[in-house]
Amino acid sequence: MGVVTQFFVFLYCKCLWRGLKFVIRKVTGWCELQRICYIKPGARRTLKIESSLRYSKNELCQSALSAHPDCEEKTIDNIMTLKKINPDSNPQLGISLQASLFQIVGYRGLVAEVETLRREPYDFENPDHEEMLMKLWKTLRPDSSLTGRISKQWCEIGFQGNDPKTDFMGMGLLGLHNLLYFAEHDKATALQVLYDSLQPKHSYMFITVCFRYSFAIVCINITDLAYSLLVSGDLKTHLYNVAPEMPSLSHFQQTFCYLMQEFHRFWIEDDPRDIMEFNLVRSKFHRRVLRQLKNPDMALCPHFAASDLHLVNL
Repeated sequence: MGVVTQFFVFLYCKCLWRGLKFVIRKVTGWCELQRICYIKPGARRTLKIESSLRYSKNELCQSALSAHPDCEEKTIDNIMTLKKINPDSNPQLGISLQASLFQIVGYRGLVAEVETLRREPYDFENPDHEEMLMKLWKTLRPDSSLTGRISKQWCEIGFQGNDPKTDFMGMGLLGLHNLLYFAEHDKATALQVLYDSLQPKHSYMFITVCFRYSFAIVCINITDLAYSLLVSGDLKTHLYNVAPEMPSLSHFQQTFCYLMQEFHRFWIEDDPRDIMEFNLVRSKFHRRVLRQLKNPDMALCPHFAASDLHLVNL
């Protein structure tokens, strides 16, 4: 199909869609936003509202997507005045529109907050950073004391070298925040995943040749995956379904915990030869998550206990 033909097909479809919307409004007496606002809460409704406002010909509707949360009520009043909607006879519109706008604005704020953490490098001279790192060690290795700040013991929880700060370079403080959140808020699962990651993948004459994978490094890598899903907007489906108002950092961190659990299971089921196949497995896992998020009712929530993750002798 030539470029000119494609252009005319596009114009035809656009005109047809606008004509259909006009007919529906005349028949029902409701504008597009009114019809959307009666869809059940969650991603189905909020994604449609977001799309309707973004592609509106009116600047007021477009600006609603970037309005400050404190200005939401005024923004909604202005939209209803613009659309000639009586708030008394359409009370659901204001309620639904406000809830969805909170989600939309909250998602944008979450992206900014996560980006700030990602851009902040780990600083060993910052006592708050060091405190978080020490807390991570104590949570994952409660019965073992560090012999020193620089120690080979860090490899026991999956760091690459004697000083973990070098492993945070790609994801900055975001990687540490997620690691610590996983260890503290889903401790049983984190300890089980750590234990499984240390099980020998290959042995020779009772000598371990390699482990399944490095726990901390994989957590930082999955943090990168979660970050890419957030920035691309793919996580909107999930977050609009689980956060009834404004998505927060804790929602993002809970999503990371889910992705770590699922990736761990996916890794064991895929059974790669060694860690050199990590990028291949990660790509397959990423594609699977993207397929799941195409479902507007999808919510990435943990659905199995830590005991289910304990898959030994595989």
